[in-house]
Amino acid sequence: MSWFKRKTKGITTTTEEKKDTPKGLWYKSPTGKIIDTEELEKNFYVSPEDGYHVRIGSKEYFEILFDDNKFKELDAKLESKDPLKFEDTKKYPDRLKSAQEKTKLKDAVRTAVGKSKGKDIVIACMDFSFIGGSMGSVVGEKIARAADYALKKKIPFVIISKSGGARMMEAALSLMQLAKTSVKLAQLSDAQIPYISLCTDPTTGGTTASFAMLGDINISEPGALIGFAGPRVVRDTTGQELPEGFQTAEFLLEHGFLDFISHRKDLKNKINLYIDLITNQPLRA
Repeated sequence: MSWFKRKTKGITTTTEEKKDTPKGLWYKSPTGKIIDTEELEKNFYVSPEDGYHVRIGSKEYFEILFDDNKFKELDAKLESKDPLKFEDTKKYPDRLKSAQEKTKLKDAVRTAVGKSKGKDIVIACMDFSFIGGSMGSVVGEKIARAADYALKKKIPFVIISKSGGARMMEAALSLMQLAKTSVKLAQLSDAQIPYISLCTDPTTGGTTASFAMLGDINISEPGALIGFAGPRVVRDTTGQELPEGFQTAEFLLEHGFLDFISHRKDLKNKINLYIDLITNQPLRA
């Protein structure tokens, strides 16, 4: 004799009545906190329970910083070439094409001009989703052109860094971007045009060795990883144990490498506040 007996034979739920759980309905932070994705978006992609700042890209940062998400993208069609005919597990052009199809981006940085709190601003924002936000010729060129635009129009410039460093597929060509971008930022400094650097998680390698640490004001989001080489490489090279929190934004702030750390919801106000202070303008509400 069976314990359970089905009164009605077969499954009575029709195909049309079946409901699947939508993908991406929940987000789980590294600390194990679970949050509804819609609530996460409304909270500037920050977990409300533990304050964890989820990695976001240029699309989200432009939404946060530009008034009404209105902006004009600069050099939107600029794409990388393959002068070195580089090939590892796949050919570099194939890797670029794959990244472009996956992310719907042309390269690892987008640059745009628009209004933030009513005044013009130029923003260059890196996208980690495109080959780890690696800095190749296009990244350097777009940042340099954006700096030229800010110089010509005499408007403040902001770079949002999120990168694993120089792009190995372009070898020495990628390393040349460190010098090129640094020269352009020096020209902005000579013209007394504000440059704000925002370091987000992660900011490493060539970006840290160039434009990410050259701001008139260097800021970061909480908990961001910021450094040149990774902790393991530093530990193996120095032969010493690293202090707790090494290469976090909080550690760098304590040791003078950053000017302040800002919650993402305060970024727009903080960036514009410091631009007003640097340019000796009335503070915007």
